[in-house]
Amino acid sequence: MAFSDKYKDLEAHSNTKLHVIHTNDKKQMAISLAQYQRHLRLQRHKIVGIDLEYNNEPEAMQKPTLVQLSVGKTQLVLLFQLSAAERCTVFDNFLADPRYTFAGFSIDGDKTRLERVNLEVANFVDIQKEWRVPEATKELDSLGDVSGMLTDDYYNNMKKKITDDEHRRWATLPLSMRHIEYAAKDAYAAYEIWNRITLTQDGLRRTKLEKEGAPQEARQEQLGMGRR
Repeated sequence: MAFSDKYKDLEAHSNTKLHVIHTNDKKQMAISLAQYQRHLRLQRHKIVGIDLEYNNEPEAMQKPTLVQLSVGKTQLVLLFQLSAAERCTVFDNFLADPRYTFAGFSIDGDKTRLERVNLEVANFVDIQKEWRVPEATKELDSLGDVSGMLTDDYYNNMKKKITDDEHRRWATLPLSMRHIEYAAKDAYAAYEIWNRITLTQDGLRRTKLEKEGAPQEARQEQLGMGRR
């Protein structure tokens, strides 16, 4: 049975509130992705935060049961219940669109599990591999580790834990409110971290070019801000 559950004003951190939709309905998912595409069309950096949750099978057989997507706090966080949905080319094509940068964390496992359901993310960035924190004294093994080190206490209020037992129930519907909050925050955090990193890199490149005395048009071209 198709469902679409909407949640308003889920607290992410500070004054940021997330609006979330949890659905397995192809039509609602297509509407949400169309909104994403209109939003991303206007963005210079077309970033999509992505995270996956798996079913409760042995690791060698696990498949994604929930796909979480975020393109920023002004847009709905989409929680697509893949395990309870019909196959949809709109969703498949969105993930495979090379115009978008999908930012996730420790994505090797995600890639493997997506392959088991014949899905592929075309432009998949691993935050852990692309952004190393020099002060790290141990392996960064959670999104909370990376987000906390990148932005100090910015995400501390977002790190709401769920139990191991709850982690085994991502395919059990309906999901609890704790599941919804956890999933939405992970997708939004992935987006926000990579967006901040991208803006920081832009600033560093701009400063370097200005110091080198590059003309404004050349600076814009190298920063990807030229005419389109």
